[in-house]
Amino acid sequence: MSHARSTREDAAAPAAGRTFDADLNFLVGWAGPLGLIARAMLAYIFILEGAEKIPSYAGVAGYMQAHGVSGRLLPLVILTELGGGLLVLFGLKTRWAAIALSGYCWLTALFFHLGADQAIQFNKNIAMAGGFLALAILGSGPWSLDAWRARAA
Repeated sequence: MSHARSTREDAAAPAAGRTFDADLNFLVGWAGPLGLIARAMLAYIFILEGAEKIPSYAGVAGYMQAHGVSGRLLPLVILTELGGGLLVLFGLKTRWAAIALSGYCWLTALFFHLGADQAIQFNKNIAMAGGFLALAILGSGPWSLDAWRARAA
């Protein structure tokens, strides 16, 4: 019985020296524009919803109250959605905004989407929370005000 150990050097090289996902290496060159598009896609719903809550203030406050959340928190909700969405879109203080929006998505799922008829909304909010958590970990990318400020410093 052999007790030989397998090492990285013993492993056979992939065919033609390519790794499994080598076909995706081109994405590195597109990190800037794709990062901007991804941030815009994440921010879109929050900017839109935050702005729509301003003229519908009384109705939204009533909806919140009906779900056991004080309507006095609505200014904070608008600030989180509209302000956080704009920060993510422009890539300014992105990691902080992404953490805030991730938490906001969790709270919204738990307070407003726990019903059996809300499963899709609940799952959507959890998925968005995960996207924002990834953004918080990975950062805003080269096409952002965060990157611009870092280059200028």
